[in-house]
Amino acid sequence: MKTEEIIRNVPKVLLHDHLDGGLRSQTIIELAKDLKYTKLPTSDPGELSEWFFRGANKGNLVEYLQGFEHTCAVMQTKDALERIAYEMMEDMKKDGVCYVETRFAPVFHTGKGLYYEDIINAVLQGLEKGKKDFGVGYGLILCGMRNMKNTLEIAELAVNFRRQGVVGFDLAGEEGGYPPKKHIDAFQFIKRENFNITIHAGEAFGIESIWQAIQICGAHRIGHATRLIEDMHFDKDGNIVSLGDLAQYILDTRLPLEINLLSNVHTGAIDKMENHPFIKLYKEKYRVFLNTDDRLMSDTTLTKEYLIATDMFGLRLDDIEKLNINAMKSSFIPYKERLPYIYNIIKPGFQKMREKLLSLKV
Repeated sequence: MKTEEIIRNVPKVLLHDHLDGGLRSQTIIELAKDLKYTKLPTSDPGELSEWFFRGANKGNLVEYLQGFEHTCAVMQTKDALERIAYEMMEDMKKDGVCYVETRFAPVFHTGKGLYYEDIINAVLQGLEKGKKDFGVGYGLILCGMRNMKNTLEIAELAVNFRRQGVVGFDLAGEEGGYPPKKHIDAFQFIKRENFNITIHAGEAFGIESIWQAIQICGAHRIGHATRLIEDMHFDKDGNIVSLGDLAQYILDTRLPLEINLLSNVHTGAIDKMENHPFIKLYKEKYRVFLNTDDRLMSDTTLTKEYLIATDMFGLRLDDIEKLNINAMKSSFIPYKERLPYIYNIIKPGFQKMREKLLSLKV
């Protein structure tokens, strides 16, 4: 069996995936036609996919985010939102993902007069239908935007929908000039309600952003955290010799880090893949796992992210299993719901693959 086939067939867990960054190009074209949206650069699905990838792969976050103007433009009706969520679940099934947490910012979907409740319900309906049809588990994370002042309202919505499938609250958008502490009221509300927080931090800004996200805002997970290595000391061979206080704290408390390989290169958070700190963090026993971030923009899947890590950093099947168990342990669904994924799906799935590979050798 080819490595790619092995990785696709084992059960995987995806916790950092943007709904509006993973649309199928064919769907964008069809929805644009329905909505009479005329700003797409092309109506050819292959060319459109290439256009998104080219636009995203420019080495800075601001340009990377520009493609979202088009995806959000076609996500303005209940039917469109439900369809996109449903198709995402089908794509997860094809990629061997057994559990996914997808995230989006409701504020970007009010252009045609939808209320926040309509928007969230439509996405949840698509996800639930997808779960029934494809057997993939899900949680929905609502994003507040760093450059907006309504994050408390989004936090309140997240809590209001916690019994319907929303599992957490996130802060997303451009990091520079928009520190997470400016949204402290939203985070304090989430904490008072005993709910879950993940924050994009340490992608386009340094360890101050990660520190603030954890110690001021109370993040339970960090999205990216690429710049955490600025709080580590290395010898001339690149081995970690000591950790700063923040890096030590994150390691000791097992605070999960949502790693995104390809998008970190595309946004310029990392200059080239071989310099990605993922493998250093993994070897140092941080609770890390791989994610897709934006599947359309970065032309990626979770299988592809693990394949790159295997080729670049020498991951083995045991490592891939460990990383996916890390991810499931870090999910925002209740503890008693996480365990069946680990013991009834992930572990047996990897064991089955080992036995299959062994039989092929014989």
